[in-house]
Amino acid sequence: MHRTSTVTLIEQREIEAKIIGPVFAAFAAEIGRERAMEILHEVIRTLAKEGGAMAAKSVGGQTVVHLEHAMENWNQGDTLSLTVLRQDDDHYEFNVTRCEFAEMYKRMDMADLGKILSCGRDGHMVEGFNPEIEFSRTQTIMEGERFCDFRYRVRPKIDTTE
Repeated sequence: MHRTSTVTLIEQREIEAKIIGPVFAAFAAEIGRERAMEILHEVIRTLAKEGGAMAAKSVGGQTVVHLEHAMENWNQGDTLSLTVLRQDDDHYEFNVTRCEFAEMYKRMDMADLGKILSCGRDGHMVEGFNPEIEFSRTQTIMEGERFCDFRYRVRPKIDTTE
């Protein structure tokens, strides 16, 4: 009998957190919290870049429009409420006004790790998706703000014909 099961991204993150939390605590006790956080950040950065490249392949391209389609996959189960501010060929700008990821990490008393495990992926993911798209965000719900401000834009081409 062949079973297929689909795990949503938030379910995957919760499973990861249940494993990473105790492992992180043990490493932090041995090498110090600051160094353990640095290592965790580097691991997540690498995983996010790889995930971005895989996402580009799964949606069939690397444009801003393809990025929007990849984001739809990450929002399975409506884990995020967003307000789109700008959406065109070169920009995808939106605010997240509700984030079940932040709620989950806070419920698990892991908001500090959630900043790395989820929020910390976003900028690095887009590097793997398409390094010509830049990402900025100045605030997150995870850090106590009312919304997260996601801004994606295609890097302007530099004219070198002078």
